[in-house]
Amino acid sequence: MNAVESKKIWLSSPHMGGTEQSFVKQAFDTNWVAPLGPNVDGFENDLESYLQNDSHVAALASGTSALHLGLILLGVTQGDEVLCQSMTFAASANPIVYLGAKPVFIDSERETWNICPEQLELAIKDRISKGKKPKAIIAVHLYGMPYDAEAIHRIATEYQIPVLEDSAESLGSTYHGVKCGTFGDISILSFNGNKIITTSGGGALVAKNEELKRKAIFLSTQARDNAPHYQHSEIGYNYRMSNIIAGIGRGQMEVLDKHVGYRRNNFEYYCKHLNDSTDIKFLQEPEGSYSNRWLTCIETTSFELREQLRLALAKENIESRPLWKPMHLQPVFADCDAYLNGISNDLFDRGLCLPSGSNLREEDLFRIVSVIKNELR
Repeated sequence: MNAVESKKIWLSSPHMGGTEQSFVKQAFDTNWVAPLGPNVDGFENDLESYLQNDSHVAALASGTSALHLGLILLGVTQGDEVLCQSMTFAASANPIVYLGAKPVFIDSERETWNICPEQLELAIKDRISKGKKPKAIIAVHLYGMPYDAEAIHRIATEYQIPVLEDSAESLGSTYHGVKCGTFGDISILSFNGNKIITTSGGGALVAKNEELKRKAIFLSTQARDNAPHYQHSEIGYNYRMSNIIAGIGRGQMEVLDKHVGYRRNNFEYYCKHLNDSTDIKFLQEPEGSYSNRWLTCIETTSFELREQLRLALAKENIESRPLWKPMHLQPVFADCDAYLNGISNDLFDRGLCLPSGSNLREEDLFRIVSVIKNELR
């Protein structure tokens, strides 16, 4: 191998835009290194301007903390049931358990890999028949592909169950022209190191009104009452984003759409150079959906082929990863109820995430495709 060929290619590494350091430097120069400050306000304003649709954003420490607060704001408490998309990262489901509530998992639909409307409605009817109406629904835009918002929210409205929209992977995606992160009764974003934009770690809660935003901020800053001394009438959390990392976010917002373009170009490159194979296929956008293509994923014809490709890429110092292992298959959730159609099991067995960073070069993509083509031959 030469030096270029042996370079590690990551699945989705951070990609700075160039102005992040100026916002961080300003925070240092003005001594705004305490948790709050102008970068936090500015980052929230930037996100609200980007999302539009009367969005009210509270910048928080992580997407997980946003999910936790979102469930609290929706009134989820001990003993409640929350319907949660099964094919997702564990952070979508863990906050349900933080509150002493119980996750009930819903399988995927083939068109988007996201929460299946048919299984969702079946689960709602069944839980109600058992005297346990679900308190909330967690729906995820997986890998940047919008879930079927029209169908999911129609069902949620019919049964009067609020939706917590997990948009951790889909900032920059749209559904019929509306930005993902604005569909839920409450929505969340993530700025983890591997996301479409990053603050190294961080997230946000997106509320429908200013009152909900203020409540989220109150809870995220230890729920301190308005008093000259430290007084607390509610349990609070240390979940607020710091002024330093919000500065990184401000710089990242300037390149968000550019990063979406780069990732969509990655997807098009893979399709162009691998579409002639009958052994793999790509998830296409349903009509009206626009994916940020956070990760490009393929379906192979078998578990064996998926592993063959994954191991061949790893041998060449290229990171790839199986699709999310569904939550109903996770040991920690073994005792939870689930409404299944077999789709997420099948996708987990045969699906593979390919390197998709917005900082990939064409020679990186060529190298990845060459390894895959060699194995398919």
